[in-house]
Amino acid sequence: MLSTIAPFRWHDATQFALEPGAIALMVVAAVLYAWGQHRVREWPRSRSAYFALGLLVTFIATESFIGRYDRAYFSDHMIQHLLLIMVAAPLFALATPLDLAYGAGSPGVRRVLDGRLVALVTEPIVAFTLYFVFIPLSHLTSLFNEMLLHEWIHQFEHLGFLVVGYLFFRVAFGLERGRTIHPGLRLVFVMAAVPVDTFTGLALAMSSHNPFWAYRTLAPIGSTPHTILANVQLGGAIMWIGGDALMLVACIPIAVAWVRWETRRTVELDARLDAEGR
Repeated sequence: MLSTIAPFRWHDATQFALEPGAIALMVVAAVLYAWGQHRVREWPRSRSAYFALGLLVTFIATESFIGRYDRAYFSDHMIQHLLLIMVAAPLFALATPLDLAYGAGSPGVRRVLDGRLVALVTEPIVAFTLYFVFIPLSHLTSLFNEMLLHEWIHQFEHLGFLVVGYLFFRVAFGLERGRTIHPGLRLVFVMAAVPVDTFTGLALAMSSHNPFWAYRTLAPIGSTPHTILANVQLGGAIMWIGGDALMLVACIPIAVAWVRWETRRTVELDARLDAEGR
């Protein structure tokens, strides 16, 4: 089956690709978060704002013209990927939804959140491993062709970007309850993941042939093997440069939090030493 989608023009930026299932999930997430916020007294408004921004970015990435062309242009898919895993997911991590669920939930919900499964999934090493494996697996294997050909796999990939990104950045920010790492090690945690995006992006940017045969039928009308390959290479460059840049941006609040933590620790140590001296 040949593609019936026309090449992108800037006036197409007003088009939407509304997916009822995805919109329903976003509405449910918004309702649950609002309900939890209502039940928890003095829930920080900043965290609610982060959650709302995360939903907005998710909507733009999946339901706007970006979502409309994400299976036609590899470069568009990479923009979508960065929006989901490096913009929306960190915003959701800043919104601390597990803390909200723990505060608003029933005793049964709290038992689940205190259980071994959640403890395992939220382990720092598990979060890092998932990120380390998911990025190349979803872009350098035949799974990408399956995603292009099957919409349900495509939707699960979107969910995977959000979940993996959330688990990764919740460790990096260290705001939620549960297992955490030293504030200084959080910078190392984030920087250690940078080579994953760099390697994957460079592998695609330096491709000498189109690695995704599904684009032969899904690329916009008039596409040639040369233009498809050029777009794959552009997508790889976006992942390499854009991914590394966004990771560095994420390091800024982590570094600030580390400095504040060290400052508080120094003040507490000085106070204790003064008390012992007296």
